[in-house]
Order: sequence, then structure tokens, then C-alpha cells
Amino acid sequence: MFAVLDALKNMKSSVKNDYAQYRRAAGFLKKMADPQSIQESQNLSMVLANHDKITNTLKEKLETIPGYEEILADVINICLTYLDTRMYVTPEEKHVLFKVMGFGLYLMDGSQSNIYKLDSKKRISLSKIDKYFKQLQVVTLFGDMQIPLYSYITKSPHYEENKSRWTCTATNNSPSYNILEQLQPIREEHTKYISELARHSNEVVTTAQKDSPRTDEENKELCDLALRGVQLLSSWTVQLMELYSWKLVHPTDNFSNKDCPKEAEEYERATRYNYDTDEKFAFVEVIAMIKGLQLLMSRMESVFNEAIRRNIYADLQDFVQIVLREPLRQTVKKKKTLIKSILTSIRDTCVDWMRGMEPTDDPCLKGEKDPKSGYQIHVPRRNVGPSSTQLYMVRTMLESLIADRGGPSSKKTLRKEMDGMALTSLDGFHKQSFFYTHLLNFSETLQKCCDLSQLWFREFYLELTMGQRIQFPIEMSMPWILTDHILETKEPSMMEYVLYPLDLYNDSAHY
Repeated sequence: MFAVLDALKNMKSSVKNDYAQYRRAAGFLKKMADPQSIQESQNLSMVLANHDKITNTLKEKLETIPGYEEILADVINICLTYLDTRMYVTPEEKHVLFKVMGFGLYLMDGSQSNIYKLDSKKRISLSKIDKYFKQLQVVTLFGDMQIPLYSYITKSPHYEENKSRWTCTATNNSPSYNILEQLQPIREEHTKYISELARHSNEVVTTAQKDSPRTDEENKELCDLALRGVQLLSSWTVQLMELYSWKLVHPTDNFSNKDCPKEAEEYERATRYNYDTDEKFAFVEVIAMIKGLQLLMSRMESVFNEAIRRNIYADLQDFVQIVLREPLRQTVKKKKTLIKSILTSIRDTCVDWMRGMEPTDDPCLKGEKDPKSGYQIHVPRRNVGPSSTQLYMVRTMLESLIADRGGPSSKKTLRKEMDGMALTSLDGFHKQSFFYTHLLNFSETLQKCCDLSQLWFREFYLELTMGQRIQFPIEMSMPWILTDHILETKEPSMMEYVLYPLDLYNDSAHY
């Protein structure tokens, strides 16, 4: 948030212009006559006048806190873990992880801490971060404003003496920005998923005619299908957004593109003349696949929502009522009071017993083995999901048991006191439950994963015209550029996609 605010303040002249106009109006109305108002006005003027004032002040304050770099190192390592294991769903979540890593490195590298020394101690992995930053060089900052990730690195105090260690600062084009290479895999993923979705859609019609509800396996299959669908849509949207962001930061000129006139505006050079014919067709085709699949999945929303609620309810109740029995038995037997209290709290937070109360004769509560005949627990099945608070509490308590971040703090974790089998089951559920919030808000998640509004925003470029333009003509609008390209080329295979780019205007209205 601080990084975004500072970058907006640095890049958008409208912030300074609006405040200057306010000061003139306040002076005319004599609203700033008292000393306190004058002092506040001067302080705000200094903040607006100095670039990176917010982040520099934050950095100065952090450096007065002993060991602050250890916490930031943990945050960066978490981001790397999330990226390695794809623990994100929406494009925004992915880009936030990159921005947090870049900004975290900038905050850590200062007079009190050196990120290159932390790397030599293996507290963080700069080579791994460099690899990610090389793959994704530019991320969306806000609207149509972008920021190169390497700018966080180059601004750090110890960069010059360690410049040779970074490859992400080179200006070469990353393979991930070649939409033509990515198009064939996207087509294959789209075809495979559409056929699977069609099969389940037909089964839904058949199941609706039966009296019996869907089984746990059927609900799980539909839930997994919904998750894979939004993840696919998100990955395709990310491909387009990242290419578009890179193009905005690297506008063309009349030397690179002979069709680009010398007097072309900055925005035209970034959009209208910055894509060749094949790139425009690929753009349109991917947009059509995103919007087409979004429509198909939204038609099955009610089916997905019921299956998601039932599956998450079953998974959660099976976990707290059955899976947690063995870890509870071990902690009671070995008298590990703290771990027992956490496991009990996890149960109490979200358990839904069959008869409304916990069975008192459960042997695991006394640390005893089950009888030879077995101990039966009947877990109910309902069409209701847990609340966001319940999920948050359960996941937080689970994390306190399984966390192992390395470094000095690892000696204090409870992980070492737990059985290996128990850790595996707890860790598995913790990773699986990460996606529950996204699935329970399926409609909102689907919208975010297909949001291409960034392709229309151009307020930043309007400011660059210094008031010469109130609005750009439609010929410079990316949705219309793509639509017009289909109409002008008269390519028969693309005619079916002609209206899909215009849906980007609807995305902009949702932003």
C-alpha cells in the first residue's frame, strides 16, 4: 500500500495540481489563516514535492527497530513459497506477491541491513528472486500505470557494488511476453476443459432428475472442476495483462514500426502501433476464450456453489471430527498441553456434531486406543459452508502448529513436537483450505479472474498530454483497436470473435 501510494504521488501530476488549486482557493477564502493550518499545508507540500517520501520515512522508522529485517525476510520467503506452489488464484494476488518481494528488498537494504549479506547467510535467496523478476519484469501498479520490478532493486543503497548479481535489470524481452508461443498451450487447455465442463453439464441435467443428492465424490469432482476453471481463466488473463503492461512500458517508434508516424502520441505508440497483426489476432482469440468460458461457468454457478458448499463442509467436518482424533490422542498421551489446547480450539471453532454435542466416550480424549471393534463417528452432511472468520481462525491455528520458517525463530515452533503422520495430514489440509475462501465466493472470484479492465484505462496517459486532450479518440482504445483489426482484415476465422473485445468496456465498469 505504501509503495503504491508513493508511486502514484510520484507519477501522477494531478495530485500536485489538485492540491495547488485547493491552496489557491483556501487562500482566497482565508481558510488557512491560523498557524496550525499553515504548518499542515507546508508539511503536505513537502511530502508532495519529495519523491519517495512515504517509503523513505517508513524505511527510516523501520531501521530503528532491532531485527526488523528478520520479519521482512520471513515475508519474502512466504511470497516465494506461494509462488513456487501457486498459492494464489486471481491475477491481482500473483502481482501483489511480486510487489511485496520487491518492496521488501528495498526496505531491508539500508544502513542497518544488507540483503547481500542475508543472501550469503541463506536467509533469503536473491538468485531465486532474480529468476522470478526476470520472468515477470513489469507489474500493474494501479489502473493503466505500471512499475518495473527491477526499479526496487536499482534504488537500494548496495545495488551498484552488486550489480553483476542481477540479470532481471537487463531490458531484453522475456519469453513469457510472447503471446504467440503461449497461444497453442492455451488452446489445448481450453479445449480439454470445455469438453470436461460439457460432460459435467450433461451429468447435472441427469442428476437433477434423480431423487438422491450427489455423493461426496461427485461434489468433490465439481468443486475441483470449478477451482481448475478459475485458475485457468486467471492464468490466461495474466498472460494478456502482463504482455499489455510490458508494451506500455516499452512503446514503439517509427524505427521499430514503419507504420508508426513520427508525430504519434505516447499512448498511440504504446497501444495502436505496438502490436503486429498476429499479436492482435492472438489477443482477440485469448479474450474470446476467457469471455466464452466465463459465460459457460457462470451458467453453472448455482450447481458449482452447491457442490462447493457441500464439499467444503464435508472436508472440514471430516478433518476436525475424524482426522484430528489421532493427533489429539498423541498429545493427550504425551501430555503436550499447549498442542492439545490448539487442536481442541480448532475443533471447537467449526465442529458440527451429529447430535449437537461432542461424544464424551471418545477414547482419543483420554489418550487411549480405539476398541478392536472400532469407534464410529457419524459426520453429518449439509449444504452450508464455514464463515470467513471460522476459516481464518482454523487456518491460523493450524499454521501455528506446522510453521517452520527457518532462521532463529525455528527453535520456538511447535512443529518439532508433533508426530510425522499428524504433520502430513495437518499440512495437507492447510494447503487445501487456502482455496476455500475463493471457492465460497465463486461469483466474485470468477469476475476477478476474467477482469481485463486494465486494457481500457488511460488516465495516466491523458495526464501526459498536459491538458491537450480531455479524452483519447476511440481509434486509440484497445478494445476498439482489436475489433477494428478483425473488421479491416476480414479474416473469416476471426469473425466469430468480433464482439468479444467490446466486453472489456463492461469490465471497466466493474473496476
